[in-house]
Amino acid sequence: MAPLHWVAIVLSFVATIQNYAGHMEASADIGVCYGMLGSDLPSAPEVISLYKQYGIEKMRLFEPNTAALQALKGSNINITLDIRNQDLADLAASQDAVNSWFNTNVEPYLNGVNFNFIAVGNEVIPGSLGGYVLPVMNYLQKILDDKNLHGIKVTTVLPGNALQSSYPPSSGAFTSEASSVMSGILSFLSAKRSPLMINVYPYFAYASDPTDVRLDYAQFTATSAVVRDGSLSYYNLFDAMVDAFFAAMEKAGGGDVGVVVSESGWPSDGNGNFTTPKLAGTYNRHFVKHITSKVGTPKKPGAYIEGYIFAMFNENQKPSGVEQHWGLFYPNKQPVYPVF
Repeated sequence: MAPLHWVAIVLSFVATIQNYAGHMEASADIGVCYGMLGSDLPSAPEVISLYKQYGIEKMRLFEPNTAALQALKGSNINITLDIRNQDLADLAASQDAVNSWFNTNVEPYLNGVNFNFIAVGNEVIPGSLGGYVLPVMNYLQKILDDKNLHGIKVTTVLPGNALQSSYPPSSGAFTSEASSVMSGILSFLSAKRSPLMINVYPYFAYASDPTDVRLDYAQFTATSAVVRDGSLSYYNLFDAMVDAFFAAMEKAGGGDVGVVVSESGWPSDGNGNFTTPKLAGTYNRHFVKHITSKVGTPKKPGAYIEGYIFAMFNENQKPSGVEQHWGLFYPNKQPVYPVF
């Protein structure tokens, strides 16, 4: 996750979460990111059991992890698997390199693990690694086509700073550096009917400018329109961020490409009054409600937008401050706050 980007997310359609005496139970479609940067996290089998216990049926893995993939066998949890950023340059060099990656990290698990997406890089566009993304996507797609694995979609994950402009949402446009690679990537996604993954974090916008960004707008709790953009009215910042991406995608020739929110959430500690369990719970509850309502966004009403909550656990090996406090659960598997 890019800690200072106000857009950077993840979701996989969240349906309903209920809380009984602090016990959170998710519907079939909620996705949660499984980060592993903690010295005291439960074992992979325990984590998979926790997902199943709370009915979380979608997971994002930020890199292939043998223990997690083994534990996922037979779980019926649907997986988004990232290719590590540091591997992109080597993989872009040849089809053989991607074949080897696939044979090591995906092939052994195909009979027991449900792969939904393979994400080629996380937040590398814009940046020096961005040019490697499309070649790897093409190599990976050839493997999937050759093996008739049409249920696995190839995509990549963008941060908020891929946008040069985002306000008002209709002005959304990619930076010149991002544009140089996004036209080809969007063409690929359109042809394969795959979505683009985006990380969306209203928290960062609010925390960086609480004078001009209203808390109720950032937390889905505004009761009247806060921003008007032509004929469209925005009651929450999340929709505005997503629609800014949709506008940028249209301008880059990807108007028919959907999105998956690959990360979204709110930290429960680390930045004073901006980060409390109450605020984190409020955001995630409303985030779930908004996604499960299937209303889409003002620009794309009724659009299907999957989403993943960031993240499953508080992780003590991340940088100090808010980065250690995005989890729905403590490492002892107790909820940090009730979602309902």
